Amino acid sequence: MKTLSGRSSTRRAFLARSAAFTISAAPLARYAAAFSKAPKEAKRILVGTGKGTTGQFGPSGSILIYNWDAATGTLTPEGVAATLPDSTWLEPSPDGKYLYVASELSEFQGQPTGAVSSFKVQDEKHGGKLELLSQVNSASVGTCQCAVDHTGHVVVSADYGGGSVASFASNSGHLTPATWSEHYDGYPAGKAPVPSRQETAHAHFASFSPDNKYAFVNDLGWDRIHVYKLNVVDAQLVPTGQCNVHPGAGPRTLHFHPNGKIAYCMNEIDSTVNVMKYDSAWGSLTPIQQISLLPDGSKPLTSTGCDTVLTRDGLFAYFANRGNNFLFSCHIDPATGKLTPFDGDPRSTTGGKTPRNFRLDPTERWILVANQDSDQLSVIARDQTTGKLAAEAKSVPCPRPMCIRFA
Repeated sequence: MKTLSGRSSTRRAFLARSAAFTISAAPLARYAAAFSKAPKEAKRILVGTGKGTTGQFGPSGSILIYNWDAATGTLTPEGVAATLPDSTWLEPSPDGKYLYVASELSEFQGQPTGAVSSFKVQDEKHGGKLELLSQVNSASVGTCQCAVDHTGHVVVSADYGGGSVASFASNSGHLTPATWSEHYDGYPAGKAPVPSRQETAHAHFASFSPDNKYAFVNDLGWDRIHVYKLNVVDAQLVPTGQCNVHPGAGPRTLHFHPNGKIAYCMNEIDSTVNVMKYDSAWGSLTPIQQISLLPDGSKPLTSTGCDTVLTRDGLFAYFANRGNNFLFSCHIDPATGKLTPFDGDPRSTTGGKTPRNFRLDPTERWILVANQDSDQLSVIARDQTTGKLAAEAKSVPCPRPMCIRFA
């Protein structure tokens, strides 16, 4: 068993540490239920912020708290939940008790890596503050994202800068050192379709299949999605293959439809989306449709795809574009999962520049956008029946917002 620290761990010792784990036998049922049922009312959000955060908001990269009023769509700043440099991605545990954070660093604890931190989410009596539980080294530099499996016992990190991935076990929110890691090769020298963006591998996004059998890692630099068999007991990933995306796509994120049979791959470099059929027997992803978010289908490197949001009923999808800065609205065919852009112009405002991340609030009446380069959070009204987004957004200041999570 490989670890970043060079220490080994026997299976017996690992099982002893993991004795408190209770593994669910029905992750797919729980996954579907999470989409079909409205979550509990959220009264606040947590916002991870990036380089350049200073002044009243605390040190660079602090995690900030905003109160959320779903009746009016109003955000009110409430201060710092935790001080953490470059908190690029926030990922809650399935039960909401813990929060895992990826820090996009070039050095951590004397090693050339980023970091993954875990926190206990305090209740409202404690103002929603975060209690630090553990911090561990990732596989290499530039840790931009992390994901938690559906049991809450395995965390996977993706390193954009280092082109690598690592897995960790979590016991009551406490992370072990990495139990497994892999560094990707990328395209052979001189063969990258977009040399300025694909000079090496760039792991950008880790995710888990709805049935929790497989893990996926989107590799923007290599135009592929790496597929792994997931072993929840020892937090190991076993390679089973990959899904190749069209050259120069730059696959950034992967989100599954509530039916558990379809996935949507957002491609950053050419601002396209691939609709993919998921085969649970093999963990394979087969493209069945591709759409472009750009008006003329052109591929300017200054206009790139970013993120994806799906409604709980599985009838609507929204995709964010940076550079041109818009949200792209689609209907979803409930039978096939294929996308049909809204009539007219499906593009609407993000309320700012460079939408790094966006979320539907639990009522699905509002979309919240983290506009990274205009230092603001935007709130956009949404018609729950038609799926249409408002033409205007209201915004509040937020220094370099990177990721939004309701708490």
